Amino acid sequence: MASPFRDFTIHLQAGETVYQEGEPGTMMYVIQSGAVELVREIEGRKISYGVLEKGDFFGEMSLLLESQPRTTHALVVEDTDLVEINATLFDKMIRGNIEIAVRMMRKISLRLRELEDRLHAEVPAAVVAPVPAPAAPDSRPAPPFPQAAVLPSEVAAAPPVAAAPPAPVAVPRARPGSGPPAAKRVAGAHAMFASADGRHQFPLLSDRAAIGRFDPVTGMRPEVDLSALDINRSVSRHHARLVHEGEGYALTEEVGALNGTYVSGKRLTTGKPARLHHGDEVSFGMVKLTFQVLGSS
Repeated sequence: MASPFRDFTIHLQAGETVYQEGEPGTMMYVIQSGAVELVREIEGRKISYGVLEKGDFFGEMSLLLESQPRTTHALVVEDTDLVEINATLFDKMIRGNIEIAVRMMRKISLRLRELEDRLHAEVPAAVVAPVPAPAAPDSRPAPPFPQAAVLPSEVAAAPPVAAAPPAPVAVPRARPGSGPPAAKRVAGAHAMFASADGRHQFPLLSDRAAIGRFDPVTGMRPEVDLSALDINRSVSRHHARLVHEGEGYALTEEVGALNGTYVSGKRLTTGKPARLHHGDEVSFGMVKLTFQVLGSS
């Protein structure tokens, strides 16, 4: 089936530029294949805002704010197919895939929160700073009052640095015929997801865990980050969430998880929690894991 965005797709080769800082913008872009890096030059230094890949979008602020100038360079890292999105096509895409709208709202919310954190960190210091006392006739002049830091306005500040999630635990490969290896207890963990061979384990340390892939657009990393295992990129950025209540566990597929979530072969209904038990095989897209409750016999 032909892509509905075929007529809006452009192909760029590695090393080309999508747009440059300062140019007027009327388009946003969605990456169909390849990779694009967003960079900015400040006082001669190149600052990278991350490399975006298939399914990511960029340049949306110029579209939403009506032809505002670009505040970054968009550089093609590898041969890339991009969908050019104008205001009309943007409306159609939002109606066809709500995940785009959800991710955009998350991204804008993160920018606002980062700006608010900077204001709390910098403005109070200027407000409460003591006013220098009048200088005596024979004293040296008081130093000038420090200038307030200038905050970026339109675009993407560097993604906030989130606390790193627990790294997947590597364990020895099971001997042939011995069955899956027993779950290895991780300090503070009450359950985990593990690959079939036991080489990758994702301990669950809190009662709520997001499952998906790292999102360079928003800077958000789920507690269960399947990026390393998902070589086919079949797992959505925000694919599912797990909730631990009392003695039970419930798994819910997020809106926009395109390739499905399966528990013991049964596909979940988006937004409807499903009970998860020790030993259940769970598939997030093409990534298959086994759910294990630590301490279960």
